[in-house]
Amino acid sequence: MQSKLSRFVFGPPKDVKDPDAFHKLSLVALLAWVGLGADGLSSSSYGPDEAYRALGEHTSLAFFLAISMALTVLIISYGYSRIIEQFPGGGGGYVVASKLLGPRVGVVSGAALLVDYVLTITTSMASGADAIFSMLPPTAQPYKLVTVFVGLAVLTVMNIRGVKESVSALVPVFGVFLATHAVLLVAGIGGHLGDAGRVAAEVHTNLTHTTATLGIVGTLAIFARAYSLGGSA
Repeated sequence: MQSKLSRFVFGPPKDVKDPDAFHKLSLVALLAWVGLGADGLSSSSYGPDEAYRALGEHTSLAFFLAISMALTVLIISYGYSRIIEQFPGGGGGYVVASKLLGPRVGVVSGAALLVDYVLTITTSMASGADAIFSMLPPTAQPYKLVTVFVGLAVLTVMNIRGVKESVSALVPVFGVFLATHAVLLVAGIGGHLGDAGRVAAEVHTNLTHTTATLGIVGTLAIFARAYSLGGSA
């Protein structure tokens, strides 16, 4: 009974010595794209909000913060593409760092990835619970922590079952995320193209006021703090 329950929850056992194991566990291009994009999806749900909050009343810096976010995504995407070219058979931070910089650096990279995964999951679950329960009545707040633990348990089981299983479950969420954000971006930007001149003038005026009040060093400090809190998430 226990064996059947374990098999049902965690899936069938996998033989790591099976020569076809890599082929069975490898992801098709679409699933790999979803797997890589899931980290950015979770980060975008709380990162920009934290970044813009850190700007406070200096809203003119939001324009430059958005550009910095886009450049960060482009740089990371370019880095991933170069890594894939150099390691077409698969890799990751540990393998890449070990082969290029040595085993000790590889261990540091692997340890950093473990810490990053833990922090990403906990932060994503906490921000997700905050977003959901902010729409519910105050009487539901006592159940927020329980919901977070249930979500962590579900994610743990999904990852134990395998990479394909966990990524496949994210495909509908990832698709809805892309579709809704594409509509919002097109509607938001396209619907305000006529106000581009006025917005540019406001940004210039506010930026001049911020620089005059805080100085260049103070302005850069606020921008760097906002970017570190959410823009680089």
